[in-house]
Amino acid sequence: MTTPRTDVEREIRAMVAEATRLDLGYLTALPADTELFGPQIALTSLAGVALLAAVKKRYGVDVADLDIGLDSLESVATLADFVTRVIHPDAP
Repeated sequence: MTTPRTDVEREIRAMVAEATRLDLGYLTALPADTELFGPQIALTSLAGVALLAAVKKRYGVDVADLDIGLDSLESVATLADFVTRVIHPDAP
């Protein structure tokens, strides 16, 4: 059985792959703490907007409104943690 956090991370990886046009297999192989704006993923500002729009559409979470400093966009892990906390506030 998967946890809500695991499911969110898997879906976020797919959203990142779509936004950056990177292969999902490549993204799945990267550690969750790989920097989104670092050289391995190289999220651009335009791709970041697409990613935030996908998160909002899928989860109803407006990351830009809830995370003013956008610290949650550091990595797949930080974004998955943030979204999980918002949609499952009582999850461990």
